[in-house]
Amino acid sequence: MTQVLHTEQAPAAIGPYVQGVDLGNMVLTSGQIPVNPQTGEVSDDIAEQARQSLENVKAVVESSGLKVADIVKMTVFVKDLNDFGTVNEVYGQFFDEHNAPYPARSCVEVARLPKDVKIEIEAIAVRK
Repeated sequence: MTQVLHTEQAPAAIGPYVQGVDLGNMVLTSGQIPVNPQTGEVSDDIAEQARQSLENVKAVVESSGLKVADIVKMTVFVKDLNDFGTVNEVYGQFFDEHNAPYPARSCVEVARLPKDVKIEIEAIAVRK
């Protein structure tokens, strides 16, 4: 049975989709852009955007009762692949801070993202 995930700790969906779904043994998040859910603001800094997107993914995953260590796959969409090094640094620190193994990951450059942000991240987590 599919359960829709919703948390006030991540930005609300800006279209006809949900923040994530819990399939019982697996959680899929929608892409999380770097909107601060409390203020609605987006930093111009790619490092801060990467961190906020990761925090938003974490909030959706945690709303299902799972944690960062349960994330097994992430897809990162960046507006400029020249930001790859900065994103990697923030990404590594995020997983290290949560004592979580690094998940499998894809990172691709895209022409444009919602609200003209620089990054969007989605995740798959599993119940073990």
